[in-house]
Order: sequence, then structure tokens, then C-alpha cells
Amino acid sequence: MANRREFLIGAGALALASWAKGAHGLTPPAPLPTWAPYARTFALDACGTIGRQDHQPDAMLSAEELADLRESGLSALQITVAPVGHYLNAFEETMGQIAFWDAELAAHPEQLLSLRDAADLQRARDENKTGLIYNFQDTTPFGEDLDRVGVFHQLGVRSVQLTYNLRNLVGDGCLEPANAGLSKFGRQLIEALNQKKMVVDLAHSGQRTALEAIAASKSPAVISHTGCAALAALPRNKTDAELRAVAERGGVVGIYLMPFLRTQGQPMAADLIAHLEHAVNVCGEDHVGIGTDGTVSATQLTAQYKAEHRKFIAERRAKGISAPGEADDVYLILPDLNHPRRFETLGAMLSARGHSDARIGKILGGNFKRVMSEVWG
Repeated sequence: MANRREFLIGAGALALASWAKGAHGLTPPAPLPTWAPYARTFALDACGTIGRQDHQPDAMLSAEELADLRESGLSALQITVAPVGHYLNAFEETMGQIAFWDAELAAHPEQLLSLRDAADLQRARDENKTGLIYNFQDTTPFGEDLDRVGVFHQLGVRSVQLTYNLRNLVGDGCLEPANAGLSKFGRQLIEALNQKKMVVDLAHSGQRTALEAIAASKSPAVISHTGCAALAALPRNKTDAELRAVAERGGVVGIYLMPFLRTQGQPMAADLIAHLEHAVNVCGEDHVGIGTDGTVSATQLTAQYKAEHRKFIAERRAKGISAPGEADDVYLILPDLNHPRRFETLGAMLSARGHSDARIGKILGGNFKRVMSEVWG
């Protein structure tokens, strides 16, 4: 059964013109718009991965995949190194994924860098490399053992999402109707994460879990990838109260490039911009960023991709982790940002709408760089 990373990698890679032949008849603009300040911007994707359609499970990154990453202009990419939704073998699977990415870092020191503290963030930009941040999207790898916080910190994990969509030992995910909030164990885990200077991430969490965790954490919490419930009332999106609470404690909210930006139909860049602008209005420009929840490489809308997408959604529904807004015919991309250099294109679009270069730089990565530097030290 494919996990999230395997599906995204399997669904990556393409010729941009493939969308012109697809059901939507859409393709990114050609030539792609440019935004001159991007060359000096610290761009950070708070939730993503690297991979093309032909990437085989556990295969090393190809030259083409690394070329896509370089073309993206990203200074930092937060990648998930743990499974979601289950406890069985979660620790062992996580150790395997960390070993995979450690091997990639060792194989490509000219392009990749492990990010573990504030100095590393700046070093990635100065050396024109892409820094990788190890993140969990569920706390199942910890099991009931708080000592594992130190183990995973030593292995480079620097950000931990408390829940996925369902309930775990820490608290309720966004699909739990009880909305029960943090457990005692959850509060103990947050304290341990604070002590190790690891970022507390509240993507996928239930509303009470999020609000209680924001209050409990001694360091700023983030929501690495979400949308605004005020614009699309879906469980994966966050209410204004949650967005505001993150900002008031100094954290950052990352907006994703996912189907949940709309309640129906395929979302586009205009939907992303609407969510970004709403988040800026609620949180302020110092507390909004991007967490694409996708691959750096573009996605080819082929018959094979469509079949894999249907299978992926069916498996998620069978496991009970599929969220309202996921659909067989709504794909995990924004068609007009479906290329590696999407951050620069978004910068150009925001600039055309009158946003200042300084604000755009904060949204594209500066804000996440600031909060990670503050938490990590």
C-alpha cells in the first residue's frame, strides 16, 4: 500500500504541456513570469518532497530530479520522514526513511544540506544549496516513549506535527467528531519538544487540539500546510481563531497547493492567492508562508497518473484517513503552478496584485526561516 511520499513521487514529473492535453485543457503560462527579487529570496517549502513519476521506491534521486530541485530555487524544503495513521512498525519505518534521506545528503553535498539550526538555514542560502528539514506528520513513531524525542532529535528531526487526521495518543485530528483536544501525554510531548528545541506543527489537527497546543507550547507553533476555513469550510482548513492564535504567539501558517482550497472543482493559483491574502489579513504579513504538500517536480496528467490517483484516494478512504475535499477527479496540484519554479511564479503573481517585494519575500520563505531560527537557536 503506497504511503503519501510514495504516491507523490510516483505522481510527479512531466512535460508542462501535458495539461494542455488533459481534461481541464490548462497549462502554466509560457514563458513563465519572472520576479526579479527571487534571485535573492530565501524560499522555503514547509511541506514537500523530491521525486518524478519514474522514481522507483527506495531508488536514489536521479539527475533529473535534482535538476528540478535546483530549478525551483528553494533554499529549504521540509520533508516528511515518518508514516502517518498507524503505530505498528512506525518507529522502524521512520528509521528507514531517515536513513534514505541521510544517504541522499551524503551523496549530494554539492546541492543538499541538512538543516538543524539557524546557522544552517543561512548557510543553505549563502552556499546556494537546498537544505532539508526532517519533519513528522504524525507522532506515532514516538509510541508511548518520550525518550524517543531525544533519539529523533539526534537523527536530525526538527519539526513534529502532533496529529494526522485521526486521533492518536497525543490528541484529536481534524476528522475526529469529538474534537477532544490534547491528552496528558500530548502536553508531556509538547514539553519534551520544547526542551529539545523542535518545532510544534499543528497541520491536520482538530480545532481544540490546535488551540490547546498553541497555548501549551513555550515556543511559537506553526501550521506547516493548511487553508483558510473562512474561504472553504473543510476539515483540513483552519478557522480564523486558529490562524490568529498561531500569529499571536509568533508562529507561521503555511498555505498549501491542495484540493482543499475549494469546496468543489480543481483549484488554481487564484484560489491559493485568495487564501494567502485572507491569512495575511487575519495573521499579518509576518506570519504567513507556503507549505505546498506536493512534489518539487511537476505532475503529468496521464492515464497512469489518473489511475494511481483513484487508487490512492480509495486506499485513504479504506483506512479512514481521507478528508472531505479529496476526490477522484480533483488532482493534487494547481495547474497554473505545475512546474518546479512555482515559488517565483507565485511571487510574480503577488507582485502584480500590488504586494510589496518585502511582503512577498516573507511569504515565500522569510517567515518560516525566522520562526525556525527562533525555535532551533
